Amino acid sequence: MSTAPPHGTVTFVFTDIEGSTELLKRLGDGYAGVVAEHRRILRDEFGARAGTEMDTQGDAFFFSFSRAGEAVAAAVEGQLVLAHHPWPHGEPVRVRMSLHTGEPVVGEEGYVGIDVVRAARICSAGHGGQVLLSAATAALVGHALPDGVRERELGSFQLKDIDQPERIYQLDVDGLPSSFPPLRTQGEQPLDFEQRLERRIHEYVESRVERALTFGDDPDLSAGSLAKLAGGGLLVAFFGLLLLAAMIVGAVFLVRWLF
Repeated sequence: MSTAPPHGTVTFVFTDIEGSTELLKRLGDGYAGVVAEHRRILRDEFGARAGTEMDTQGDAFFFSFSRAGEAVAAAVEGQLVLAHHPWPHGEPVRVRMSLHTGEPVVGEEGYVGIDVVRAARICSAGHGGQVLLSAATAALVGHALPDGVRERELGSFQLKDIDQPERIYQLDVDGLPSSFPPLRTQGEQPLDFEQRLERRIHEYVESRVERALTFGDDPDLSAGSLAKLAGGGLLVAFFGLLLLAAMIVGAVFLVRWLF
């Protein structure tokens, strides 16, 4: 490991094997060899592009690069090699990766600052085989991406311990999967006005329908009364759903007309 990490503007790369515990259960004693081979691949690909290994813990890596473009190229090539490697027993090793660029302080034991936390949080939000970029890294690399690689914006997300939402991008690489589940973040992706309005309408109508269908715990209610209430509740639910559809359509058209 290098004792002289890059200074100034630095691009961090975090990696982590997804589902490592389940992979360990399936491979047993063979898991150690798989992790070692995964480490060799990433060290070769990242080291070939001037990446500095800052830390490794179990099946996770932390690298730093002085140039964002080299970090992107290393991540892409690393994913390609991992995806096409002949793993034992046909068990694929899926690694999530994140890239974030900042200007951290270099302390006695490495980098210090919120940029390191941000890069790690982006990695933990991803899925195996996915490469995620922060807005800062995406802006730096711009259109200077490796051949067969495209940048796709996923939206703004609230990351754990980070005050402001982070706009996150995904790298789509030819020959690799590009469809993944939603990111695992602290909160939901911020909604625009139309979506917030639609949600409020849904919540209101659902609460009214639930109240109509709730008979309470009154022991004096006879079977006939319950039947009448149930019938009335279903009728209210039916008209509530019709009202919901009409209100959503009307509200969306109104918003689009106004804005």
